[in-house]
Amino acid sequence: MPQDLSLGEAAAALGVSVDTLRRWDRKGLIKTSRNSRNYRLVPAAEIRRLSSRPGRHRTGTERSARNRFAGIVRSVEADGVMALVEIEAGPFLVTAAITRDSIEELGLAAGVAATAVVKATSVMVERGPEA
Repeated sequence: MPQDLSLGEAAAALGVSVDTLRRWDRKGLIKTSRNSRNYRLVPAAEIRRLSSRPGRHRTGTERSARNRFAGIVRSVEADGVMALVEIEAGPFLVTAAITRDSIEELGLAAGVAATAVVKATSVMVERGPEA
């Protein structure tokens, strides 16, 4: 495991959302540092510490969201704080408005595997396994 993980990598390792890690950081529940681009980094030791409590920090999204559209990112248009990501998932084309930070932390770009998770009136996007 690398010394420091990006917020997206840490969230995936812990099975929580990036927003959850941001909230934990603001509350002092997790130790983070910042890189030269001011992105949060999570030490591997923090991942091990939080992983020692299995299931405690799971969001449940993977079980409760019924509509998951796995596909390939077709385009990403970032402007200011927000961005549009378009995912081609089989016969479906899903467009979601998410933050630019999320695009960067998930490493979303044209050709990258991703999953649009539709729950209630929100669409969440998570990076998928490599094709």
